This record gives sequence, C-alpha cells and structure tokens, in this order.
Amino acid sequence: MTADAVETIAPDAAVEGKSSGSVPAARHETFTVDHHLAAPPSAVFEAFADTPVRRRWFKLPGRHVSYHHDFTVNGGETASSVFAVPGAAPERLAYASRYLDIRPGSRIVYAYTARVDDVPRWASLVTVELQAHLDGTQLRWTEQAAFLAPSAEPEHDFPHLRGATRLRLNGLAAALGQPQGSSTTPGRM
Repeated sequence: MTADAVETIAPDAAVEGKSSGSVPAARHETFTVDHHLAAPPSAVFEAFADTPVRRRWFKLPGRHVSYHHDFTVNGGETASSVFAVPGAAPERLAYASRYLDIRPGSRIVYAYTARVDDVPRWASLVTVELQAHLDGTQLRWTEQAAFLAPSAEPEHDFPHLRGATRLRLNGLAAALGQPQGSSTTPGRM
C-alpha cells in the first residue's frame, strides 16, 4: 500500500446486504439447476444458437417487445418489453447479455443485466453445461447473481429469479418438442 492509499473496511451491515449510504449494498446469490432433456446435446445447443428456436423459449413478459440475438463470442442478446402490473404503472423491462465463451455442443457462458424502468436490478454470470446422457442431455445451469437494486419485496428477488429459470428451461423442453424436462436444484452454493 502506498503512502497516499487509504484502506477501507466494509462495515458488517454492508456484508449482510445493508448499506449506511444511499446506494443499497449488492447482494450475491448463486444457484444451480440440473435439467434433463430427451434430446442430444447438439440439439439442445442449437436451441440456444438458432434465433427463431430461442425466441420460442426465451421471452420477456409483456407487450411492445423488441429482440435482437447475435450468438457469437462477444455478441449477445437484447430484449425489452412493457409489462402491465395490476393496480400500478406498467414496468419497462430490459435484458442485455454478452456471450463470453461458446463451446459447440458442450458449454455456453454469458453475462447479462436485467433492468426494470431503466434501473439495473441485477447482473448475472451464467454457465450452461451440456453433458450427453443415456437418453438425452443433462443440462446444468449455474447462475451467479448480484442483486443491485432490491424490489419492493427484496426477499422475493432470488426465488423469483430461480423460479423464472426453471420456467425458461421448461420452455426449452417445449421448443425441442418434448414434454417438460425434469429439474432439480442442488441449492445455493
């Protein structure tokens, strides 16, 4: 440490997701979902890569939807919509990702940010791993999320994200022409 440097120790409250300042402390969560699909890894990989197929299972809720997908390393995906909330003003939803690593038939790594009304709510690093299984593919989805701005009910933010991921993977199975796959969640890491 140089003579001009100042070392700062975060108070315990910041570690627990509280902040003494006006900016809420980021809260970090990690989860893994294992999902079995009755299709070979090459077909599951194509459901991520092929934009028309991906659109069948990756969607934001709401109306006035825009979407762009570039499945290349350093490419990404953007989506936006307006979601009607009963008894409240509509929410403007936005999603933007960047692909960091793509290994055909075996792995996809990407980072994304989710925004509500132009406020970044969370940012995540996602690793999708595909392993051949006797009767299809074992997909492992690991997501490391940093919740940046809590919702009105912050205790629901993490379960909402984890549940939405399971629903999305059920949509992936449907896009592959299958009944819902089976998911297990080994839990938080």
